[in-house]
Amino acid sequence: MPANIISISNQKGGVGKTTTAVSIAAELAIKKHKTLLIDCDPQSNSTSSFQLNELPNQTIYEVLVNQEHIQNSICSTSISNLFISPSNQDLSAAEIELVDITDRELLLKKAIKDIEDNYEYIIIDTPPALGILTINCLSASHWILIPLQVEYFALEGLNNLMQTIELIRDKINDQIEILGIVLTMFDRRNKLSFEIESEIKKYFESLLLGYIPRSIRIAEAPSHGMPIQIYDKDSPGAQAYSIITNKLLEKIEDTENN
Repeated sequence: MPANIISISNQKGGVGKTTTAVSIAAELAIKKHKTLLIDCDPQSNSTSSFQLNELPNQTIYEVLVNQEHIQNSICSTSISNLFISPSNQDLSAAEIELVDITDRELLLKKAIKDIEDNYEYIIIDTPPALGILTINCLSASHWILIPLQVEYFALEGLNNLMQTIELIRDKINDQIEILGIVLTMFDRRNKLSFEIESEIKKYFESLLLGYIPRSIRIAEAPSHGMPIQIYDKDSPGAQAYSIITNKLLEKIEDTENN
């Protein structure tokens, strides 16, 4: 059975997108689901979130630009059941290099076709911008999970993202669905966090999966080359991502059964 492909996406930067991608992928693997994390962000923060013993000769850049087989870009991580197709700064040139390639918005989808039966879940960390890389990610995905920082401009950015998803659905990928919204950097001491949560519930309550607390431990984990589940599995942040992962698994299972 082909993998469920989930893009973690938000056009706004600094919202905890990569942390969410890494944490969800790690949590799925810990829950015994064979998972591939694809780092499609030129900042390559998902890649640096793991202490990889040996990087493959290829990265997702070569897969997209040179049409190398994606299997050549995949390596294991320190977590059983979790694999990664890494990125590096070369990927930043892809936006320009892909301009003249036919069906350039479908390159990732075609690459994943070759290996999607090998995994239960494929998580894609997307760039914080709407360009050809993000369009490739959304074109290849069944689902989109939206991390949303609790701030005043959150709703404005969310409305823009919803319009983008509708455009992708109309023009390229009519199968993509919104899996849910995750509120990130939630501070229970801050009244603003609850105000934003209330506003999100007003318009998107059925999509809200929960929140991730603002946490020093989550911020520290990448500098140690570990997801939060490995760095501090008993921390509130790790527990929150476990709950979110359970909810998204339930939602996917319910959809498949209906």
